[in-house]
Amino acid sequence: MFKGGMAGMMQKAKQMQEDMEVAQKEIKSLNCLGIAASGSLKVEMNGDYKVTNIYIDESLTSDKEMLEDLIIIAVNDASSRINSISKEKMKNVTGGLNLPF
Repeated sequence: MFKGGMAGMMQKAKQMQEDMEVAQKEIKSLNCLGIAASGSLKVEMNGDYKVTNIYIDESLTSDKEMLEDLIIIAVNDASSRINSISKEKMKNVTGGLNLPF
């Protein structure tokens, strides 16, 4: 009986590993938009937390300091969105266990 239980546990662990690999690939393929200034500034970020595009409304270009602050806000927003989605996907895979990924 112990062997059957161990084999089942090993099968579940293998399935969890496969599911985690799928989730990690899905996360890497993500693209999230971080938004600031009611959409006048947008930052696109991929699942590797790399900025892939920045959209800036021309009306924001006259104030350099404000623009810098808005870029930071939008980057942090995109990063937070990626992080949230990543945690949710991993939570689904691990059944709520807090495992590093």
